[in-house]
Amino acid sequence: MLRAVVGPGAKLACWLLMLLVIGVPVAAIVSTPVSAVAQDGAAADAGDASTAEPEKTKTKSYLVWMYQALGIKYTLAFLIISFTFVALLVMNLLAARRDNICPVHLVEGFEAHLNEKRYQEAYELAKNDESFLGQVLSAGLQKLSAGYAQAIEAMQEVGEEETMKLEHRLSYIAMIGTIAPMVGLLGTVDGMIQSFSVIANSATSPKPSLLAEGISTALFTTLVGLLIAIPAILAFGIMKNRIARLTLEVGILSEGLMSRFDVKK
Repeated sequence: MLRAVVGPGAKLACWLLMLLVIGVPVAAIVSTPVSAVAQDGAAADAGDASTAEPEKTKTKSYLVWMYQALGIKYTLAFLIISFTFVALLVMNLLAARRDNICPVHLVEGFEAHLNEKRYQEAYELAKNDESFLGQVLSAGLQKLSAGYAQAIEAMQEVGEEETMKLEHRLSYIAMIGTIAPMVGLLGTVDGMIQSFSVIANSATSPKPSLLAEGISTALFTTLVGLLIAIPAILAFGIMKNRIARLTLEVGILSEGLMSRFDVKK
């Protein structure tokens, strides 16, 4: 009778019950990793978004990067050199003006006094003029009583002295052109030492950002040093040629004005 109760329908019900009991845990096991992967993917996307935002905030301007690479010591050093260069350049430009070396009004007035044979007035005009030519002409007239040769010699001595003053003042610009790249070279060596120190003291592979700090110092100091040195060397060459041309013009004009006192003619 029991066998009659347990027929084909009962057997089918038992199999369905077993599948239900076994299928629930299996479904739970299978579905759990999928949800976990989905959560991990969402977390990864959130992490990427969170890491992408700080990268935008870390972006800094070129000047800030340069200042951080140079540091306070190299920044102050290059600022001092730059201000000194500008001051020397302005000073030499004012000193090398034609009005300060060979003024036209002095030449015309001095020649007019000589034509009218007012030698005392010509001497006072030259002596009161602080220009290069005025100092040379006054020295020549002052020694004219001793002879024309002595007057020319006195003019040459004063001319050499005034030329030396101009060149001495100009030589400081050449010094700036030499010192600036040397300071840049010092920063280059200092920056490379910093980078190699990071490598030597790191047990593992160092971060590129730590190496970049020393390399930035090395490159920026070299760049700033050259940016100061190149204009300084260029200005020195131009000013030196200008001073040489004007001093030569002073020599020709002074000897031409004083030639009328040459008795041998």
